[in-house]
Amino acid sequence: MADKKHKLIDSTVPRFLLVGIINTLVGCGAMFLLYNLAHWSYWLSSAANYVLGGIVSFFLNKYFTFRRREWSWGQVARFALNVAVCWLLAYGLAKPLVLWALSGREVWIQENVAMLVGMCLYTALNYLGQRFFAFRK
Repeated sequence: MADKKHKLIDSTVPRFLLVGIINTLVGCGAMFLLYNLAHWSYWLSSAANYVLGGIVSFFLNKYFTFRRREWSWGQVARFALNVAVCWLLAYGLAKPLVLWALSGREVWIQENVAMLVGMCLYTALNYLGQRFFAFRK
């Protein structure tokens, strides 16, 4: 068990979290601004987050976190597929759970909280997907 844990948690985790802070500033800032100021929908705002953050994430995680120097369109495709699947799962699960938990609250509160919960779910799923699928050795 300890051997499996060691393989799952290694030096890539703190680098991934640092890249995540940068992605959060870029993507999350855009998401909440688009939702609250431009009045984009929940889905469009959260999608914009992951398009912008995904571009930043691809290059920083490829070269800094997972230290992969090779280039292939297959790697780009795996990364994009991972981002899409993680986004759909995380935000698809977060919204109904938060709507249920915060029923009776205003929609804008429910959806802002759902976006925060979706971000947390996405982070965990995305790390696993990038490490073991998109940028696998």
